[in-house]
Amino acid sequence: MSAAPQRALVAGESRLSFAAHVKFRHDETRGRWVVLAPERLLLPDDQAVEILKLVDGARSVDQVVDDLARRFEAPRAAIAADVTTMLQDLVDKGVLTP
Repeated sequence: MSAAPQRALVAGESRLSFAAHVKFRHDETRGRWVVLAPERLLLPDDQAVEILKLVDGARSVDQVVDDLARRFEAPRAAIAADVTTMLQDLVDKGVLTP
């Protein structure tokens, strides 16, 4: 019996990038940002777009949170909770990879 694969957990030091089969781009036809994956289309809201624009494989989650908290003059703890939850969901779905 083989062990179930472990869930990759998003933490402050995580450096995430889009999975090889996923594209994040601005769709001129729709006039909005989209996440394209095989047989899947995600239409992120404005806040998600601002987060996803910072996901580049180089920045850590902490750096993304710091940037957003500074730009939007929002409490870091609130930003961190929302960002981590969203990124964890996308990692669980295979859209982002650690």
